[in-house]
Amino acid sequence: MTRRYDRAVARIAPSILSADFACLAESVDAVAPEADLLHVDVMDGHFVPNLTIGPPVIKSLRSRTDLYFDCHLMVDNPGDFLDDFAAAGANGCSVHVELSDVVPLFGEMRRLGLDVGLAVNPETPVEACLPHLPHIDLLLMMTVHPGFGGQAFIGEVMDKVKVAREEIDRRDLKVALQVDGGINEETAPIAAAAGADVFVAGSAIFHADDPLKAAKRIRKAVA
Repeated sequence: MTRRYDRAVARIAPSILSADFACLAESVDAVAPEADLLHVDVMDGHFVPNLTIGPPVIKSLRSRTDLYFDCHLMVDNPGDFLDDFAAAGANGCSVHVELSDVVPLFGEMRRLGLDVGLAVNPETPVEACLPHLPHIDLLLMMTVHPGFGGQAFIGEVMDKVKVAREEIDRRDLKVALQVDGGINEETAPIAAAAGADVFVAGSAIFHADDPLKAAKRIRKAVA
């Protein structure tokens, strides 16, 4: 099982938010050959105006796949659930920089053996995340407003992606730079040119007639 957000490996991250929940395991199986990680959007109805899945679903999927589970925690109190996500089989969790104090959460994730991710909303200045770069494994730049799938890509976020990439490279950090929201064959190359190296795609993959071929097209677009 993959245990790190490795820039040399992690590229395409299908987001199960857009999968068919009536046959979720089968949907995951269908894209697994082209998935470097599986992106899991966790929403609590408070931090964002939507309610999705939690550790029980992750535990159920864990028995079906050895894919890396990349869990994006859009919740007010992620510290209350990190133990449960680790026990369920998550590999890494991303918490939002917009929370009041994320540093203790980093330590808790390390204690649990989880890779540490930090997510940044489109309207949040990139400077909010830069001090945390030495302490994380993945920086998730939201290219839509979090909460719902199928939104349009916000191109202005690419300026922040460029700044983050320059800072990661300047410090020679092993931090993956992920983009999430409106990612498809057309937008993924734009994000790649700005410096992203992990591409979360939901609707573009799972709503396609052939999800596996759709994932392959996105991979080819950023190759």
